[in-house]
Amino acid sequence: MLRIGAQTFPCALGKGGISSNKREGDGATPLARMRVVKAYFRPRHSLDLMPWRAGVPLEGIERDLGWCDASGDRNYNQPVRLPYPASHEKMARDDRLYDTVLVLDWNLRPAKRGRGSAIFLHLARPGFTPTEGCVAVSRATMRRILPLLRQGSVVQVLR
Repeated sequence: MLRIGAQTFPCALGKGGISSNKREGDGATPLARMRVVKAYFRPRHSLDLMPWRAGVPLEGIERDLGWCDASGDRNYNQPVRLPYPASHEKMARDDRLYDTVLVLDWNLRPAKRGRGSAIFLHLARPGFTPTEGCVAVSRATMRRILPLLRQGSVVQVLR
């Protein structure tokens, strides 16, 4: 469950559970307090979520946007432009989970090798199936929580 103020919403977490020792590829959601750094959205697919623009730095997701998950790469856990030679995640996903995605500050600066990358708050799959380590909510929940979030808002994962 995701709680914002007095409101509680269902969410999905990582298939590896919640971990106090997050590692790259373990599928776990970090047991941590993470701040919202920025937001990405797919302009053609997120029009119903647009009123929340203020408060969180916003960038459109273009077809060439990726996120590096190669722990030995100099751009580990940072956005990159595709094509990119090291392992990466495509942000313009076909499954639309990243139509709206908030970047959480897990292992960003400085990024420690192997401590996990691409920990986001994004849209959930039908049935809230587990994520690869992110926090995921329904489109309706995203629409409700976005006006409440600002750059620096804290997402805390607890057991």
